[in-house]
Amino acid sequence: MPGNSQQSEGLTATGWGESLLRIVYSFVIYLLAPLFVLFWCWRYLRNGMYRDRVMQRFGFGYPQLPQGSIWLHAVSVGEVQAAIPLIRRLLREYPARRLVVSTVTPTGAERVATLFGDQVDHCYLPYDTPGAIRRFFESLRPDVALIMETEIWPNLFHQCGQRRITLLLVSARISPKSVRSYRRLLPLIRKTLSHGIFIAAQTESDTRRFISVGADPNRTRVTGNIKFDIEPADDLAKQGRELRQQLFGERLVWVAASTHTGEEEIVLAAHKRLLEHMPDALLVIVPRHPNRFPVVEELIRKRGFSYVKRTDNRPCDSSAQVFLGDTMGELNVFYAASDIAFVAGSLVPIGGHNLIEPAVLSLPILTGPHVFNAPDIAGLFIDAGAAIVVNDAEELAERVWQLGADADARLRAGTRGREILDTNRGALDKLFELLAPLVGHSTRD
Repeated sequence: MPGNSQQSEGLTATGWGESLLRIVYSFVIYLLAPLFVLFWCWRYLRNGMYRDRVMQRFGFGYPQLPQGSIWLHAVSVGEVQAAIPLIRRLLREYPARRLVVSTVTPTGAERVATLFGDQVDHCYLPYDTPGAIRRFFESLRPDVALIMETEIWPNLFHQCGQRRITLLLVSARISPKSVRSYRRLLPLIRKTLSHGIFIAAQTESDTRRFISVGADPNRTRVTGNIKFDIEPADDLAKQGRELRQQLFGERLVWVAASTHTGEEEIVLAAHKRLLEHMPDALLVIVPRHPNRFPVVEELIRKRGFSYVKRTDNRPCDSSAQVFLGDTMGELNVFYAASDIAFVAGSLVPIGGHNLIEPAVLSLPILTGPHVFNAPDIAGLFIDAGAAIVVNDAEELAERVWQLGADADARLRAGTRGREILDTNRGALDKLFELLAPLVGHSTRD
């Protein structure tokens, strides 16, 4: 039958094209390997945190798990935070299974250790070369792979398919901009997404975009965003009250959370303006990356502020104007000890950080205009009046002043944020409806 023959030849040609493109991709990755080595040497010398298990970046030095594992990948701190409900439930539902959590950044690794200790095995994800990925899988032997949000690695996905490892993208999202980029490499992306991958997308729009770049419609469904299912630690509010009592007192406290280069200057300028109206106000500033703690401290000093660092282990007296959070893993406690939250990464084009963390504590939220990392979530909060957009130091100071002077306004905004969380919960249950048959029966007693 000529028609079937032509179709078969077309499929064969497409398959060859896709395979060739993956080979070219792998060849380019290998060509770039010397640059990767130089990059890690530079990181190794510049930042001590990147000296941790360097060889895992190249596929060596992984724990040997002959009994297999469930593997979850979360790139950095934000993805680890988002994965907390999922990790807790996996530990509860499958206590007899080894759970491996991989990250790319050492700050993500530190967060995993702080939250879960030896309940999980941590490792770093290697570069996407065939050899490194092969060694990674041969050591950890996962039968289920869970990847948070959108991390698409052609060789990793290809080997998942070859090894019959069930792969699920969790709270997956894909922006219109990413779709345009992926379409330039459509054969490779289509091949990557065709290895029996299940996609648990955040929204209907994400589902359509994934299908448009080659995802299987029968394996792609909307489950929502598991970030909404996060619950604060039982004693978090208590920890916040105690920290406030010990360090801050009864003054107005606002926190600038997860700040980046270029943002601290704006935040400090806003605080300088605020002090003209509220001389007793205290700014808690928490840089996103620990290697910048000394840089931000120097900036605070140069701007003429009286300040206290968390590592000073002493309370802020009445003259202290700024408190520098120079530790890791305490951001949520700082939220719980504050009256107003500014969520950073949004006054500069980073894309914005997690609005849900302060919303869990019913805090009024301020954010900059750059919220493209999670525009749907940001839109929910902004439209409901649970988050207010500020564009510069003047607007930031004005909004903190207005909220600081009006306890009822703070309460209303915080209540709206909490209502958004309550309305959007349930993604974790939907995810486990999809996941349970793939992992197997629960081994919970």
